[in-house]
This record gives sequence, structure tokens and C-alpha cells, in this order.
Amino acid sequence: MTRVIKGQVLSFSPEGAALHERKGAIATGDDGTILWSGPLPLLPHAFRQAPVDDHGDRIVMPGFIDAHIHFPQYRMLAAPGKDLLDWLTRFTFPEESRYADPAYAAAAAEVFLSRLFQHGTTAALAFCSVHKACADALFAAAEQKGMALVTGKTLMDRNAIPAVQDDPETGARQSEELYRAWHGRGRLRYAVTPRFAITSSEAQLKVAGELLASLPGALMQTHLSESPGEIAFVKQLFPDARDYVDVYDRFGLLGAHSLFAHGIHLSERECARLSEAGASVIHCPTSNTFLGSGLMSMPHLSKAGRPVHLGVATDVGGGTSYSMLATLGEAYKVQMLGGYKPSAVELFAMATRGNAGRLGIAHETGAVEIGKYADLVVLDPCATPVLASRQDVSASLEDVLFSLMILGDDRAVSATYVRGQKVHERVTV
Repeated sequence: MTRVIKGQVLSFSPEGAALHERKGAIATGDDGTILWSGPLPLLPHAFRQAPVDDHGDRIVMPGFIDAHIHFPQYRMLAAPGKDLLDWLTRFTFPEESRYADPAYAAAAAEVFLSRLFQHGTTAALAFCSVHKACADALFAAAEQKGMALVTGKTLMDRNAIPAVQDDPETGARQSEELYRAWHGRGRLRYAVTPRFAITSSEAQLKVAGELLASLPGALMQTHLSESPGEIAFVKQLFPDARDYVDVYDRFGLLGAHSLFAHGIHLSERECARLSEAGASVIHCPTSNTFLGSGLMSMPHLSKAGRPVHLGVATDVGGGTSYSMLATLGEAYKVQMLGGYKPSAVELFAMATRGNAGRLGIAHETGAVEIGKYADLVVLDPCATPVLASRQDVSASLEDVLFSLMILGDDRAVSATYVRGQKVHERVTV
């Protein structure tokens, strides 16, 4: 059914500029794509009799895209660890072992996606557990909701409890089976997913590189340079590698379809190689501060001459919030500590169009443009008394967006649409 969605329509250009219609409208078609967008007075006559969702002065913009999140950790927020490796051993691996049960994984997938929608996230690149049933469950749930989702079975064959280990042959076989079953089905895509160098042997990393080369259109996701302890352990395990990036490079895992979460402690050589390969680093600020891993510098990675593609993500459950608003606020604070002051427009663009580019889905989502899917979030700048008071002194769109990312959370998300269908609406009493 054709539908018109009214409100302050906001999108971002390929260069990251804000495109803002204070009184705008979006017309969506039967297939969930955007048929028209622009100033409300110019709404074509063909759409003027269509049903209307009128969001008043609220902001209607592309839904957030989470470029790194762990589905099997959805219950684990605020699990304390001494550092990354302690946190994995004490909490993460035991929790992920539960996802061998298909029924448990299926129930969890419904909760997980519902929580994303509640926070205005409409697409994601997600880790699953080592179990094939986990990835099957998440793919099935996302397909049912018409969601753009990239995920894959995690590959781990060492340095973890037996319940979350596989072996190179089994991991490769199940990864290919999942790819054949789900990749390109609806809006789903597969990601070859070695957890990180510590939990994969050389044999498994070799298999992962072969998989990436043999599965057309597949992405690769893993972790890189998150904590000093992790980096030291990688150096012990791969003494012949020049550095952490070189470990992945040696096995064919470094390329334009490769996304590396964290990238906090990267050398000049590593940044240059990542830039040359066209790989992406995903900034996960709330987990970096929570686990004491370090402060990632966006200017360091973006340095002229060897810029690295950057994304941003919640990293739930090391991350402390499903909210991309809260995540952007934390990213701002982390960068300020390093002497860089990002604008709100820059960060919102990164979390929408920018992340769509990182995931290879910019042709279908991430912006309010004709032909793309109407994956939208509706943000209320006055959702709480504190936000409402703040808007009394907001003098620009930048002011409003800045207040939302510093003071906002799921309460600021009035509604979420996936393919033009409302998948979440906040009920206020």
C-alpha cells in the first residue's frame, strides 16, 4: 500500500552534508521503497489520497545501521570483566554456548531484533555464536521482518571453552552451507566470521581466507587491535607476523569487503595497509571505555595520504547500550579526549549512509532517496523533559542533533520503519 510519512525529513549526502526539509514528506510504495521525498507542499497529487503517518515536528530520517553487534550477547550488557580477555572467558563464552539449542536461538533472535527496532536500528552487521543454529535463527527472523542483515557463523577452534569451539573443516562446511541457504535471499548477506586471531588457528584462518575468496559478495568481519593484552597475545601466537594487521593479511582476510571492529592501537604501517586494501575499521566507543581497552582516534585513522574507512557501532554486549544515539554521544566524548571535536551531523551521517557503505548496502538503504527502502527512524527532540528544555535554546539542526546524541536514548525513538512498515512505535502514557 502506498503511504505518506510526514515530518522533518532529514538525510545525508554522499559527502556527509545534512539534507533537511523542515516540513517534508516521504511517499512509500507497495514494495517498501521510497517513491518520492521532498517538501510537503510539493507532494505529487498521485499521493495526496494515500494513508498518512503524520509525525509533526519530529525528525524522520534513515534508520540507524549498527556495523558491529553480537547477537548471542544480547543479555550481557554490564557484565564486568578485568579486561577483554577476562570478560570473554568469564561471561561471553558460557553465554554463547547456549546458542547450540535452535529453540533458544530462535526465541532470542525475536527479542534481539525487537530491541534493535526499539532503538531505531534498521540494519546491522552481527556476530553469531559458533553454532550453525544460531546463524540460521537470526537469518530467519530478519527475513521475516524484511530487514537488511549481514551475519555469519563464528569460527573459533582454540583458546575458548569446548562448547564454543569448532574445527577448520566443520567451520568451513557450515559457513558455506549458511551462505548457500541465506546469502542474497531477501535482504540478507553472509559474512565470513573468524572471531579474532587469538581464537583461530593458522589452519582456520587459512580456511576463512579461502571461504572469502570463493563466496561471491560475502563480507568478512572480525576484531582487530582492541586491547593491549590481546595484541601481546597475538604477537605470541604469530611471532613471524609484522603486526596484527599482517596476521589477517597473510591469510587473505584483508580487502575491500573486510570490516575490523575497534582498531584502537594501530601503527602507521597498519593504517597504511588497511587504507591500501580498502578495508573498514568500526569504532565501538562504549565497549572500548567499558572494558578499558583504549580510546580510538578518528583523526589518526583518517589521516590524509592513508585514510581508513570508518564506521561506528554499539558492540553489544561489550558495548553498554543498544542505542546508536548513546553510542554517537560516547564517540563524541572519546574523540574530544583525543583533541578532536566531531560534529553531530558528521556522526549521524556515519551511523546511516556511512555505515550502509561499510556494509555494502548503500544501494538499498542508509538515505532518504527514491528507489531505496523506507528504513526509517522517527526521532522526537522533545521526548523527555530534559530534552524538551534543551530545545528551548537550540538554534540549529546541529544543536538539535547534538542534544539527541548526548541526552537521547530509546525514549527519543517515536517509531521505526523497515521497508515502509512500522516495526516499532513508542507508546507514551
